[in-house]
Amino acid sequence: MTYEFEGRSEKEAIERAAEELGLASDDFDVEILENQKSGIFKKGLVRIRVHIDDGMDEKPQVNIPKKTAPALQATEFEAEIISFIRTVIEKMGYSGEVSVQFREERKLGIKIDSGDSSILIGKKGKNLDALQFLVNIYAGRLGNDDIRIILDSEGYRLRHEENLVRMAYTVADRVRESKQSILLEPMNPYDRRLIHTTLNDINDIETESEGEGLFKQVRVYYRGAK
Repeated sequence: MTYEFEGRSEKEAIERAAEELGLASDDFDVEILENQKSGIFKKGLVRIRVHIDDGMDEKPQVNIPKKTAPALQATEFEAEIISFIRTVIEKMGYSGEVSVQFREERKLGIKIDSGDSSILIGKKGKNLDALQFLVNIYAGRLGNDDIRIILDSEGYRLRHEENLVRMAYTVADRVRESKQSILLEPMNPYDRRLIHTTLNDINDIETESEGEGLFKQVRVYYRGAK
């Protein structure tokens, strides 16, 4: 399903989409349709199209309606999440210390310290992404589907984001030199949005997502040569 939203900036448009759809911003893909820069006589306008996979529209069912359920204390919720992650890791045959890394509005960062971190992270972070997906489903079943859980180990997330940003600029330079588009490998919605955001302010470069399903590809092309 697709929806369109507007804002004075890309951030404002995405925040408006997340609020109206009742989703975390990491749960949908964003396509920039229009980006009017602000000037002396006009205000900036960004128009986006939000893509939601069919299976993502349905939120986990909660036994007790959320409006009538008693509010969970943050410490209780965190303890439940930590216990769940620890149990999953143990059932996988590994061990590790699980603790809170950061707390933000509608976001909770959890880190795993383990001698088996390389396995828990997996190739290109796929195991860590799978664990994060599971823990977010569990958070929804606890009645906290409005809180996004960010799972990390050995600082992988930060390194991964830095690598993606560097790669995006490198690809943009190659596209500018060749005037030929480049199709990147399939990525999850969060990584794709990072590529779009990184290259959004480069005047002669554009990006768009291609493909079906959760893991789509980003095409980077020279403006005017699409």
